[in-house]
Amino acid sequence: MGKHRTFTPEYRREAARLVIESGRPIAQVARELGLGAQLLSRWVLVERASDQPPEPGAGGEQGPLSLDERAELARLRRENSELRKDREFLKKAAAFFASDNNR
Repeated sequence: MGKHRTFTPEYRREAARLVIESGRPIAQVARELGLGAQLLSRWVLVERASDQPPEPGAGGEQGPLSLDERAELARLRRENSELRKDREFLKKAAAFFASDNNR
């Protein structure tokens, strides 16, 4: 697994605002900042959504997720995916070594 950099909510907002306010392509800004274009595009989507006034009844009783909550949800989903991959790898490794011991 590669190293994961952690970005503050302020940095994510500023990077997204740079795309929104400058009108430059996400890929160009991502290269300039040393980020992945997909990552920056998610930040831009979140920032644009936060600019929109909430629709009546949207998000249930508790309202829509804040930027920090969305970031945390994305982080947890990535972590969950990585843990599932790790578990599958360990299952395969255990099966391999178990079959190797039976020889």
